[in-house]
Amino acid sequence: MGETWRTVFGHDEPYPEQADGIETAIDTADRGGFAVIEGACGTGKTMLALTAGIDRVRDPDSPFERVVVLTSVKQQLRQFEADVRTINENLPDDWQPVSALTLVGKADVCPYSRENVADIDDTTVYDRCEGLRERTRNLTGSEGPTTAAALASDARQAQTGLLDSGQDPSAGPDYLETAGELTPYLPETADYEGTEYCPFYAQYLEDLPEEGDPIEAVPFDFEDAGLLDTEDLVGLSASHGTCPHSMLGALLPHVEVAIGNYYHAFDPRTVDSFTGALLDDSTFLVCDEAHMLEPRVRDLVSDGVADATLRDAESELTRAIQPVELDPETQEAAVVRGELEEVDVSLAELKTTRSFVRDLREELDRQVQAHLDAEHPSWRASLDDLSDDEIPLRDPETPEPDAITEWASENYGDDVWVRAESVGAAVARALNSLEEEDRERAITTVGRVLGSWYRADHGRHFREIDLSRTWNEMEPADSWRRAYNARLSLHNCVPGDAIADRLDDFGGGVLMSATLEPLDVFRTVTGLDELADDGRPVVERTYGLGFPAENRASFAVDAPAFTHENRAGDASETRDVYVDAVAEVAGREGNVLVGMPNYAEAKWMAGELEARLDTPVLLDESSDDGTTQALKHDFFAGGDKTLVTSIRGTLTEGVDYRGDRLHAAVVCGVPLVDTTSPRTRAVVTAYDRAFGSDGRGGRSGFETALTVPAVRKARQAIGRVIRGPEERGVRALVDARYARDRWNGVRDYFPEWEREEFQPVSPEMLSLGLDRFERTE
Repeated sequence: MGETWRTVFGHDEPYPEQADGIETAIDTADRGGFAVIEGACGTGKTMLALTAGIDRVRDPDSPFERVVVLTSVKQQLRQFEADVRTINENLPDDWQPVSALTLVGKADVCPYSRENVADIDDTTVYDRCEGLRERTRNLTGSEGPTTAAALASDARQAQTGLLDSGQDPSAGPDYLETAGELTPYLPETADYEGTEYCPFYAQYLEDLPEEGDPIEAVPFDFEDAGLLDTEDLVGLSASHGTCPHSMLGALLPHVEVAIGNYYHAFDPRTVDSFTGALLDDSTFLVCDEAHMLEPRVRDLVSDGVADATLRDAESELTRAIQPVELDPETQEAAVVRGELEEVDVSLAELKTTRSFVRDLREELDRQVQAHLDAEHPSWRASLDDLSDDEIPLRDPETPEPDAITEWASENYGDDVWVRAESVGAAVARALNSLEEEDRERAITTVGRVLGSWYRADHGRHFREIDLSRTWNEMEPADSWRRAYNARLSLHNCVPGDAIADRLDDFGGGVLMSATLEPLDVFRTVTGLDELADDGRPVVERTYGLGFPAENRASFAVDAPAFTHENRAGDASETRDVYVDAVAEVAGREGNVLVGMPNYAEAKWMAGELEARLDTPVLLDESSDDGTTQALKHDFFAGGDKTLVTSIRGTLTEGVDYRGDRLHAAVVCGVPLVDTTSPRTRAVVTAYDRAFGSDGRGGRSGFETALTVPAVRKARQAIGRVIRGPEERGVRALVDARYARDRWNGVRDYFPEWEREEFQPVSPEMLSLGLDRFERTE
């Protein structure tokens, strides 16, 4: 293999692990396969993956035309952007910059949404955008009253018209400004003879060729621009008066690197509407933070429908039925009949579907009331005391038809399920023609979910009713709907098939993270083993921490296992051992991050530490992003502090604690999810059947579905400490399961190099170990 990739590599010299990883990724991709790389902090995984992918794209003999980067962490998205810039800054002078684009949603690029004007914000932008686009197309279509050029021109002249009218220009509205650029339009949508439209989209339609590539509608040079991040894209597009989101779609097939998140490849609706053209064998995939691939895709390929959506769908069906049934000679009736005929749906099917949706909602109500009567007999008198809940519709450990499916089979048969999507599509199109309200039609969602519910098997899918806390004063005082939002949920317990099917669409690439071990488990649950059986190579690499070993102290503290049984009661001896260990680490110099199994335990530990420590103790609780960001700012603001959080929260992975921001990390216990949850039990059962002793993998469902992900969470947290060759720090895993090889031990889930570093130490010896490390400074 040659080393032409060194021309692309953005730094003077790669680390040895980087060079090996790049060459492994190139060779594997050339054979249509995937490199699976676990690399500790400092491996340079981002530059490794980009270098390999861009080298393949720039090689004229390679079939690859683009690199698609997927990451689940926004900070990592910024890192890929930074490394693309670094690559471009260091390319030979006669090389064209690598063209790259950051993929984001409409809310991030719509000028109106960004500036929160025209009744458009991040909660309404999707529905409003679709309505505005449709009206703009209707105004400019073959039978429309005007042209896109005229609409765009009228909108541009609106400001001039205000000035010409004699109004004081300082008293009138100004041009809309976004991403630091002025747009040619006012800060509200435009109007054509009473019809609201989007001038940005009108300009895009005007520039769009009748035949040919939408790239011809892009009014700025992108090939020499290098990376277009979100601000660049919005600024360039909006200042030219064209739609930034449409520019995103036009540019997407033509850039060499597209940087996005898991939605852009694994969410079926995003792929169908936006990114489908990228998912082929000419694309080199980079899947970052791949330890999150399985849980994230499980969520993306699961589905559900809320009680309120069923109510709205019933109303929409009624509004479509009434014109045909009550006044069949009207134009409204003709529109509905036309849409029904288009997809061969009868009025009788609409009526049957409406009855089904109404009865389904009544059955959901019956299920919720029966559950609450059994579990909380006095619930009507204490709605404030209810918490989030799950109602399983079958035994989680016995794959069989669920209660809703059996109820429907007894009362309706199969046809209503099978035809639900076609009925929903016809009704949605009819109502969109008859009503101007900008919103997604509930019947579309209901039709999709009913179809999925009917098709999905009962072994790998689990159906339940999810109850989430809310408060709705409009509901009766004794109704559960006053306290709960209810949702019929269809959970995909084993997403490996969906992951493998999507990976198979790509030509090859890299899946990487700092915490993928055990690699055999990762390969099994993501379907990579199935791809290997089909002839697609899967090559593994594990790279340890390359920074000086003397700069870190690593302890596996042999404390009693921090399990529910052991830590029962506030005064338990086990709890005292953990408080002592954490206080020993946190009582020394530097910022300390403490990860607990959940937020409740974090609150308890923070209270104990406040009584022990002389330095501030910060508590992270389940909260919104703004609160979390403020907490991080306080933690980094100077002076020694201890930050206590849940190990399953957002502060223990994907956060950059570089420099002196973090001196130590302590993880207490193995952060398993609630093993009593019906959904968790269903996942474990499904994994037992798919990957247990009788299936592929040979490990129990419990360890594959729960223990391995929990250990990865712990490893992510301790990985926050050492981020560079000059940094020093302490990493402590407190729990006997990290320290001993025993029946419930987890040491085997660590890579060999990390097992060697985390040598067992008794709680009594932790202080001596810390003293010894401090003396080496």
